[in-house]
Amino acid sequence: MAEVAVVEALLFGDDGAKAAATEAVIHLTNKQRHKLADNGAIPPLISMLHNPPDFKSLESALFALLSLAYGSERNKIRIAKSGAIPLFLNLIRSQIHPLIDHAIAALLILSSCSSNKPSMATSGAIETLNQTLLQNNTTQVKLDIIVTLHNLSPYIPTFLSSSTSSSLIHLIHESEKSSKLVEKSMCLLEHLSSSSEIALKAISSTEIGIRAVVESVEEGSKQCKEYAVGILLMICESSRERYRGMILCEGAIPGLLQVSLDGTRKAKGSAKSLLRLLRDCESGGGGERLKNVVVEEVMVEIYRGGTEVGMVEEMIARLTT
Repeated sequence: MAEVAVVEALLFGDDGAKAAATEAVIHLTNKQRHKLADNGAIPPLISMLHNPPDFKSLESALFALLSLAYGSERNKIRIAKSGAIPLFLNLIRSQIHPLIDHAIAALLILSSCSSNKPSMATSGAIETLNQTLLQNNTTQVKLDIIVTLHNLSPYIPTFLSSSTSSSLIHLIHESEKSSKLVEKSMCLLEHLSSSSEIALKAISSTEIGIRAVVESVEEGSKQCKEYAVGILLMICESSRERYRGMILCEGAIPGLLQVSLDGTRKAKGSAKSLLRLLRDCESGGGGERLKNVVVEEVMVEIYRGGTEVGMVEEMIARLTT
């Protein structure tokens, strides 16, 4: 079906013709899709989201819009300006699978365009995505939500940064720490924490907050550990007196020492800074003083350099026994 015929079918055809036209869009080349959008295909596709004749046609219209948006900033803007965002949000709230998956994927693509971000933020997208994050969706859907929220993070209002951070903490707590999902979640959490004191407080005030971050330092990917150590450093810097004991109680020292030894360049620096804040040889009982001595010894060896990694790791192991 040629581009002109597709547009004519979308504009003037019956339900069957429109359904066939939406299917045709998916199989066109990128060049043909650009021509299709130039000829006015986007508004009739969006109108099909209002009153679709059937589920299959609705799904096809979503796929067609995704196809038109992919790789075209101009089409992303056209789709948003044509009123698609509220319709995508309604589909997400409908809790109908797999429409939720497709609608979230569409929001992800639209959110990658800078021109769309302000209107998406004011449309209620952040609230809806935040509410959907902890629902029983697939890992890919959760990843799409997190990346979309990251794209919109400059526009997340203060009152929502707390609830978004809390949702991320629960997701991290429940997930495999070495997974891509936790890495992306920790990346967004670190970004929110660095720009919002309220987000930072939401992590430290949640019962599982510091624990989830410490576990990510121990078990996460190399990049995840960098984000997690950065968050713990910000928490401790915000109030060492309040949070030092909480971080220590979660057993953070061995993981931090390990990161200071073999983490990314940024993670090593953050871990060493945090360890300096956590040290306190004058306080605590004999057990804590002994651990502080071991921490001092390990840090001296790390700073000295050239020491066998195995030797330092043996010293770190002394902290866990």
